[in-house]
Amino acid sequence: MPAGHPGGRLDGRLVGLGVCGSIAAYKAVELVRLLRAEGAEVVVMLTPAAAQFVGPLTFAALSGHAVETDVLGLLPDQRIGHIVVADAADAIVVAPATARWLGAMANGIASDTVVAACLATAAPVVFAPAMDGDMWTHPATQSNVGRLERDFGYRMVPPQIGSLASGQSGIGRLAELPLIVDALVAAVEGRPVRQPDAAARPPRTPAVRDADLEGSHVVVSAGGTAEPIDPVRFIGNRSTGRMGVAIAEAALARGARVTIVAGRVEVALPAGARVVHAESTAAMRNAVIGAVIDQPADALVMAAAVADFRPRAAATTKLTRDGSLTLDLEPTEDILAETAALARALDPAVRPILVAFAAETGSLERAPDKLRRKGADLLVANDVSEPGSGFGTDTNRVSILAADGSREDLPLLTKREVADRLLDRVAAAMDERDALAHTGGTTTEAHR
Repeated sequence: MPAGHPGGRLDGRLVGLGVCGSIAAYKAVELVRLLRAEGAEVVVMLTPAAAQFVGPLTFAALSGHAVETDVLGLLPDQRIGHIVVADAADAIVVAPATARWLGAMANGIASDTVVAACLATAAPVVFAPAMDGDMWTHPATQSNVGRLERDFGYRMVPPQIGSLASGQSGIGRLAELPLIVDALVAAVEGRPVRQPDAAARPPRTPAVRDADLEGSHVVVSAGGTAEPIDPVRFIGNRSTGRMGVAIAEAALARGARVTIVAGRVEVALPAGARVVHAESTAAMRNAVIGAVIDQPADALVMAAAVADFRPRAAATTKLTRDGSLTLDLEPTEDILAETAALARALDPAVRPILVAFAAETGSLERAPDKLRRKGADLLVANDVSEPGSGFGTDTNRVSILAADGSREDLPLLTKREVADRLLDRVAAAMDERDALAHTGGTTTEAHR
């Protein structure tokens, strides 16, 4: 789901929306829509009482973010949810703000995720009270409001006069939503965007795709290979398998039948995928060719970090530390090039889409040559020396190169978001392949 509509008064802003347990909580659903219409990315935080009025799924569907409901809740990458919101939000708006929230906030009692986020943030806070008239006029409530405005610098959008949940008419009705939006816009006016880096913000819910890979067989290699030096030691690399697993998960979610050829991985493999373990490059070569050619496969995504060299002869017993050690290395199998050669011999109607990966340091200038040499349809290149884009991270900044010479440079995204963006290209290439197979044409875009 997109972050918000561009061109609005809150374009590029992240807004934390705290919703408290009031009958007016249902109005927060419309407030999400209005904020997004102004260009904001919205993360909703619910108190336990608010969740009794409007369920988290409603807000998640409208905002494109998981809803924060637990002050101890963790994001998938193990960051604390309300702290990430507090650090990244350009503003927090609490609407409706109940008497309970006013009291807890004024006294710093972090009893729920809404209060906790407000305590932890340096961003402006706007609050819009809603409650029964007698509760609103009580001296305790007014004292709490005064402290929030005077001592904390919070901005209040005052309640209005109207029909109340008690059946009475009086002050305490939630302010009209456009007034709340206007107050929020005024609070951030002239301030720079606090956290433009998407990776530092709360992760978005992966966009819902139709089952565009339903009926397809997608083979994904993941993790690193290990080439033995002796029974104890090996030549390996820093790959954790996160990128490959993210691609497999995304393909499963889009309806594909997935085979994972797994080297050494440090993350859980997704349920629902067929898993073939292959620790060495030779074993991975056999597994990939078997999965791609014998099955057959509609797409091969070579996300594994495959060793380029191995010891020509591994020792059969553990080597000692006495003296120096010289290793005689030989090249390993070029899995993708061999698979590409085999694929070219297939009928174009069943030829798999081949995706290569290139992990570079400092520059991606060699990536186009690798795409050409390997005979792949797409190549995903990244600079592993860039912060947040290397091994072991949950984010990646990649460029997707196609055989037709086109190039798409993606911003820093979660690896699941990168996976879906890549599979968008794979699905399009498969559609083109199928269309050309029916018409007898020749591919001119991503697929050869």
